[in-house]
Amino acid sequence: MDLVTSFLGVFFIIQFLYSRNVSFLREQEQKDKLQIAQLQQQYAYYRDKAKNEECIRSIYHDMKNHLLVLEGSHGTEAACKMVQQLRSQIAGYEDYIHTGNDFLDIIIRDKAEKAREKCIDFSASLDFSNIDFIEPLDISTFFGNGIDNAIEASEGLAEDERVILVKARKVQDFVSILIENNCTDDPHSGSRTTKTDTFLHGLGISNMKKAAEKYNGICTTVQKNGKFTMKILLPVPKR
Repeated sequence: MDLVTSFLGVFFIIQFLYSRNVSFLREQEQKDKLQIAQLQQQYAYYRDKAKNEECIRSIYHDMKNHLLVLEGSHGTEAACKMVQQLRSQIAGYEDYIHTGNDFLDIIIRDKAEKAREKCIDFSASLDFSNIDFIEPLDISTFFGNGIDNAIEASEGLAEDERVILVKARKVQDFVSILIENNCTDDPHSGSRTTKTDTFLHGLGISNMKKAAEKYNGICTTVQKNGKFTMKILLPVPKR
């Protein structure tokens, strides 16, 4: 009888562990599918914006030349005023941040515009020229997710405290990426989100860390003294 009882006890334990393992694997599979879908959607968004950007560049150069001709002609005062207004409207395009990577240019321009809309002081110093080993999807993961998180954190602050700094460049044999923003002093705020889709939002940092590991690099986050800093360090592959 004791042997049967022991056998049944072991059987139920094994069954319990098996069921829990199956449940964990299913949950992990769901996370992986959501991660892939999220990354693909994000990549497609910036890919489409890159196509649109090519058209905008062409139109911009043509428009700029046309405006120069009109401005130099002897038109009416109203026409001259219209030309000046048009030039001021397209002047923002000349402030375009050039990173040395066309795909990254699109991301930074998009995020900078979103930051300005939310009254966030957005500063970027990036040199991605001759950095060609990082796939566009991963560039989107690093900068798209990282800056989105910084923008979200900034929205909860007073307007004069909303500051985001983005830096990226090659340092010796490594690519260094830094995204820093002001945040609340709550040490636990970095693990929470005001978004309703907390599950998907939580995948953002996870995606960045996995992408860094893909290149044998690291992604670290530090929240201290009212600042949240994310650093990514990727070794440059040997040729």
